Amino acid sequence: MAYYGSKGWYIAELKKKGIRKHPIEAKKLEHYKTFVVRKIYLDSIFQQRG
Repeated sequence: MAYYGSKGWYIAELKKKGIRKHPIEAKKLEHYKTFVVRKIYLDSIFQQRG
């Protein structure tokens, strides 16, 4: 279990949504820094809400 707001938490939440790779560069999320993974997470939330 990862702490809320940590890189591991963001990656776990993205994997629950089926996002396993960076949308543009197609590399695993684990290769990126926390701020990049957080941006992908926030983008996925805003796309969902419309």
